[in-house]
Amino acid sequence: MAKVLLVNPNRWGRGITTIWIASHAAVLRARGHEVRLFDATFYRNWAQNEIAYNTANRQYRPTGYDGSVTVCGEDVFEAVQRTLDAFDPDVVFWSALSSHIHGEGEYVNIQHGCTLMQERRTRALKVAGGLQPTAEPQAALHRFPAVDLLIAGESEFVLADLVDCVAAGASPATIPGLIRRSPDGEAVVHPRQPIIADLDAIPSYDYSLFDDQVFLRPYNGAVVRAVDYEMSRGCLYSCTYCVETVIQRYYGFERTTPRGALTGKGYLRCKSAERIAQEITDLHERYGITLFRCQDTNFLTIDRPVLARLADLMDAACLPVCLYIETRPEGINPSSAALLKRLRVDGVGMGVELATQSFREGSLNRFTDQDRIVAAFDLLRRHGIRRTAYNIIGLPGQDEDSILETIAFNRRLDPDNITVAFYSPFSGTKQQEKAAEESYFNDYEFDLDAQLRTLSRHDRLTAELLRFYKENFVRLVREGTDDLAALKHHAGLGG
Repeated sequence: MAKVLLVNPNRWGRGITTIWIASHAAVLRARGHEVRLFDATFYRNWAQNEIAYNTANRQYRPTGYDGSVTVCGEDVFEAVQRTLDAFDPDVVFWSALSSHIHGEGEYVNIQHGCTLMQERRTRALKVAGGLQPTAEPQAALHRFPAVDLLIAGESEFVLADLVDCVAAGASPATIPGLIRRSPDGEAVVHPRQPIIADLDAIPSYDYSLFDDQVFLRPYNGAVVRAVDYEMSRGCLYSCTYCVETVIQRYYGFERTTPRGALTGKGYLRCKSAERIAQEITDLHERYGITLFRCQDTNFLTIDRPVLARLADLMDAACLPVCLYIETRPEGINPSSAALLKRLRVDGVGMGVELATQSFREGSLNRFTDQDRIVAAFDLLRRHGIRRTAYNIIGLPGQDEDSILETIAFNRRLDPDNITVAFYSPFSGTKQQEKAAEESYFNDYEFDLDAQLRTLSRHDRLTAELLRFYKENFVRLVREGTDDLAALKHHAGLGG
């Protein structure tokens, strides 16, 4: 047996039940290892108040969340060291791939984890995974000197094999998926490990490591008990800005149709309906979970028989739970909307990204026409399902007029909720490569938006203008742009 400390370097200041923690803990404990978690979420000198920021800019509705959680005044670095001294782990691990990799700051967890660990005293082997080692294995190993080993691709079983070796005093030299340093400091990239074809092979995800207050979540003006959850992994599409394309390439899924859909099978995988229903039941009964925040990249591409069977099982269980999902607008039709209602789907997030269809298709490889987006939002409204529009600003080639067109398009959609994110050039994506060639950003600068690194040099949009539109996007959608000049003047941007 070995001792493993998982580190959650979350800086959002609100609870996130990080999916990779639950999945990796399940596999490690099934192998007989002792697992603990250090969660940095609620340390005052580490976390930022993401809820206050996004409530002020109207992306979130006001709640009493801050009064529901306890913030720790201890120095987070001292707390990490105290945990290391007390537990004395053999392995420390942070950052990994899961369906959660698209958001919640998971992309930069490897940086934040290194910040927490780089000056700590420990005999432990320090290991990290995630998108950046998957996209750029050699560069990532040099970029993060605090890490002893990196894991590319899906890491549940790779980490478990590594920990088995540590426990046995054996060499990990033959474990696929690892990236290690040679004696002269160069990166040694091991052969690729197989994709996890059967998600049911991962034991039931273990959420017991999380402190109880991590389950609290602001949602539509209330504080509810929620978990981040995955039914599937993968996506059938190849949008040029999306992290999925990096994982697709790693596992050899690169052939696509002219409209950006994968031609090969095996990348999109899902759990069985029975497994999903059992996990939903267990999480509700054990932790009182009522909201399942499904992080699946494109929910409605999950095998339809699996979703239909899950609906039957949820009807039979009759639990007081609901789902929030994300999917593409073209998957919404009368049949799928009716199925979502049976699945207790309360909210659907859909990517609008930006209003210019030619830009979406030509630059983002995202083929969804305007009328289809409008129809999807309207159909969900008629079925009583809340709709959230996801928007991006600051894309290479985008200008202020494009942002204003996107605001106008959101007014036409009239969604229940609106989010706007800064474009983040994820390593290994075609948009990141283009942005690097054209010097749209300073590499690894993520001060503009603390959760994701983003562009900081732009020939049309300054960082100040991007901040302005992020802070005022929802207001301009809800109230119109008649006062835009006055708002910009008040923000020091002139008329």
